[in-house]
Amino acid sequence: MPADPLSIRDAWSKIPSPGSTETEFERFTGKRMERILAIVVAIGSSALGAQALFAAVNTLSQADVVHIVMVVVVFVPLAAMLVACLVGRGVRTFSGLFAVVYLLALAAWPTVVDPADKSAGDQPWIFFLVNVGVVAAMLAFPLRLQFAWAAVMPFVYGYVRLVQGEFSREFWVTTAFDVSFTLILGVVIISLGWMFRSVAAGVDEARGQAVASYSTAAAAAAAEEERVAMSALMHDSVLAALIAAERAEGERAEELAVAMAREALTRLANTEAAVSQEGTDEPVGIAQIVVELRRSLSELGADAIVEERGGIGMIPGRAARALVLAARQAIGNAVSHANSRGLHIIVEARGDQGISVTVSDTGPGFDITAIGADRLGIRASIFARMAGVAGTADIRSDEQGTTVVLGWERS
Repeated sequence: MPADPLSIRDAWSKIPSPGSTETEFERFTGKRMERILAIVVAIGSSALGAQALFAAVNTLSQADVVHIVMVVVVFVPLAAMLVACLVGRGVRTFSGLFAVVYLLALAAWPTVVDPADKSAGDQPWIFFLVNVGVVAAMLAFPLRLQFAWAAVMPFVYGYVRLVQGEFSREFWVTTAFDVSFTLILGVVIISLGWMFRSVAAGVDEARGQAVASYSTAAAAAAAEEERVAMSALMHDSVLAALIAAERAEGERAEELAVAMAREALTRLANTEAAVSQEGTDEPVGIAQIVVELRRSLSELGADAIVEERGGIGMIPGRAARALVLAARQAIGNAVSHANSRGLHIIVEARGDQGISVTVSDTGPGFDITAIGADRLGIRASIFARMAGVAGTADIRSDEQGTTVVLGWERS
């Protein structure tokens, strides 16, 4: 029964693109820096918030309902921001909420204060939270908006104070000092946050480059080690088998030559597994084979669907490894010779009894009989590899495309 195209498309959309799985590790230092900034902001904002709360409570004896509402509107988002910073969840959301709510509350302050109170020396409790609003913007907003918040917030406060004092000379002097001090402090806070984040981003980038260089060097070393092992195998086993076959005279000699050839093919098929110390008989789930095939597609830069059919099951690790490597070779051939045109992979499981992997494309195809005897891409990497684990391999190719069917059955 054909698979539902919508379900296939939905499943394919959940497969991470090449490199996306490393994002969490690449931003390790940046995430730690964000956590440190959140904790520092929580500690400093708690001190300023407590100071502002005490000042606000002292004014509630003469306050009306509007004043009480103002206290609640400001301190509830502040408390939510502090909790979010401490637990490390929802920091941007609650910090952005407080930054916006506080700016609006500050702009509405002239409607709350008593117009008869014109004491320029006594600062209102809401002033203590001006820089808290700035650090909240630092945690929540992009850099340009952070500097905009640091510049706008002090001037909004200054305008509110002048409105409260009816723009008298006494209010001009004290307000100018407060605005300049708050403006400088806010810009310094935003600049420090930007500097720390830039340093963390630089460390993450350097780590990513170092890991990439190490991966390249490790891959080159592994390739060289495998090449040496393959050369030794070809010299010791394959050539010896060929010489024995050439010199075989009589039934007994021919049987020995056949045995040597089988042993050489088995060792040739398992060379990569021996080099990387993989291919044991530890049971491997069918789902893991699908994951490995999708990883191979990502590494080869191919855009294709890995379709799963049948139920879950377990097969020996050596057989699973051989299936994955043979399928990878087939995928590589489809990418190289068919440009991944119509590439499609089907993994059909039969519980613990067996599995088949079909790799098909709609490329120009090729003549299997015309492949030279010295070309081991298909013979060694597909046929011999599957034969080494008592599996099967079948290749059908014509002008309409190529289909490679790999199978393994429990005996």
